[in-house]
Amino acid sequence: MNQKQLQKMMAQAQKMQAGVVKAQEELADVRVAGEAADGLVRAVVTGQGELVELSISPEAIDPDDVEMLEDMILVAVAKAVSASRELTEDRMKAFGIPGMGGLL
Repeated sequence: MNQKQLQKMMAQAQKMQAGVVKAQEELADVRVAGEAADGLVRAVVTGQGELVELSISPEAIDPDDVEMLEDMILVAVAKAVSASRELTEDRMKAFGIPGMGGLL
């Protein structure tokens, strides 16, 4: 590999790194939601997977069945996190980096 090829490769790597940093910043601002029980429980996470909102409809609250509410919360959060991961994967694929979403 000659000097010119090395410089070109370094420039491409720097461009890719800048793109990844920009994507990370954008993902911090993106919000994705997951719902359970037809929307009775709703979780919202950032594109980086951070839980930022949890909504529970009064209809979802049954003092005699707390376990059901816990399950609905887990389902809603899991769906939101899954959507966040998919979004991240899609953004990273644009930079030719498949499978890196979990590392962000």
